[in-house]
Amino acid sequence: MTPIQRPEHSTNSPLSIHAMTVAYDRKPVLWDVDYDAPEDPQLIAIVGPNGAGKSTLIKACLGLVPRASGLVAFRGEPLEAVRSTIGYVPQRESVDWDFPVTALDVVCMGRYRKLGWFRPVRQKDRDAALMCLDRVGLADLADRQIRQLSGGQQQRVFLARALAQEADLYFMDEPFAGVDAATEQAILGVLREMKREGRTIIVVHHDLQTVPNSFDEVILLNMRVVDSGPVADVFHEDNLRKTYGGRLTMLAEAAEAVARSERI
Repeated sequence: MTPIQRPEHSTNSPLSIHAMTVAYDRKPVLWDVDYDAPEDPQLIAIVGPNGAGKSTLIKACLGLVPRASGLVAFRGEPLEAVRSTIGYVPQRESVDWDFPVTALDVVCMGRYRKLGWFRPVRQKDRDAALMCLDRVGLADLADRQIRQLSGGQQQRVFLARALAQEADLYFMDEPFAGVDAATEQAILGVLREMKREGRTIIVVHHDLQTVPNSFDEVILLNMRVVDSGPVADVFHEDNLRKTYGGRLTMLAEAAEAVARSERI
């Protein structure tokens, strides 16, 4: 049998995935995933059908779910060596929003890795957290209970918490889900600022129509990486058909997105 030819992985890549497989109850969810993020700061979308393993991919990279095989490196280092330089924004649905904390308290949690978990939050950390809330347009709601905020406001609070971590690499699981168009544009504006500051942001994303205008790089995923690279090179109808497997509604949406990107 001819051995699989694998790409050389860069030790300068902010995220390098080597032959990663993840299985639940012995059933593969991700199979033999290889990927290197560009060395320069990028906004990267992970797209694919429901059940393709998008959220599982970022959770496996973060050690939140076990890998059956494979390796993950961050600029050549294991997760344990660089954990404090990596930020994570989970899906909004996975959070208990009834917990009695203010928006500012949630953002201050992003400082804990710098402080240590059992040390009190210092005033300079609260000031830094307030600045992060200001960046997402919510400084005036700092003392509001998190459960009293709208879904879009809650999402922006979690983005502010990620900003407070001052990480180099961010994973975000559907940060635009359930928010209105204005909030989506506000969040996207913050992500672009983060990129200009030298950070790489990897986003699980479901809206194919917004990919061409919102992201630099795309990973097309359906258990395996169908293709990855600059949006202009790999986000085309043939690849989307391979990724979505003939799901007509998605393919119609994809074709419209591709056509729009070609007109720009």
